[in-house]
Amino acid sequence: MLTVDFARLPVGPGVRVLDLGCGGGRHAFEALRRGADVTAFDMDQSELDSVAAMFTAMDKAGEVPEGATGEIVQGTALDMPFEDGSFDRVIAAEVLEHIPDDMTAMREIFRVLRPGGTAAVTVPSFLPERICWALSEAYHTAPGGHVRIYTLAELSAKLKSVGFEIGPHHYAHGLHSPYWWIKCAVGVNNDDHPLAKAYHQLLVWDIMKRPAATRIAESLLNPIIGKSVVLYIRKP
Repeated sequence: MLTVDFARLPVGPGVRVLDLGCGGGRHAFEALRRGADVTAFDMDQSELDSVAAMFTAMDKAGEVPEGATGEIVQGTALDMPFEDGSFDRVIAAEVLEHIPDDMTAMREIFRVLRPGGTAAVTVPSFLPERICWALSEAYHTAPGGHVRIYTLAELSAKLKSVGFEIGPHHYAHGLHSPYWWIKCAVGVNNDDHPLAKAYHQLLVWDIMKRPAATRIAESLLNPIIGKSVVLYIRKP
């Protein structure tokens, strides 16, 4: 399930991509399938080991175009072990809301991106996230959880202050917001609650089958209750 729209953040052969805070690697895998040279970067070594295993499996399955590469690097977004201007594209999907010193992370993204390079930054959008916080303290106080709720204006202003040019934005995953509201209402760790379980099955079915009805529904819901906002930015 991708949050970033690769039509707005084009990648391909010869393009160096950093997936910052890659987690399970969903965006790294898609960039690799498109022929890019991908660096999956995260603090969690166990997540990175899983990503590396998938890179290998993709290569064996013939999913990696000739010349494309995938590597893993462990570290922190506050002090990345890369030279200035190392990457043509940076993806930071659902990362900044976890980092208390988000401005340092933004400056690091600016530093490692080459002049003229572009980045996609995604964070939870304000309204759905505010409802989650109102429904459940555990949702945002767990270790490693969300430390802030961004408005689009705040996110744009912070990125602009470190030097980025602000580009277009869109919202994603409108069908997912009600699921998280249910989880927050019944208990964020209560995966066996009948309502949460049923809605999760709906989301899995939607991801696997992608029927026209839910695609249309999500396109209508995204601008209103999209779980994530995606902002595209450029380094001059």
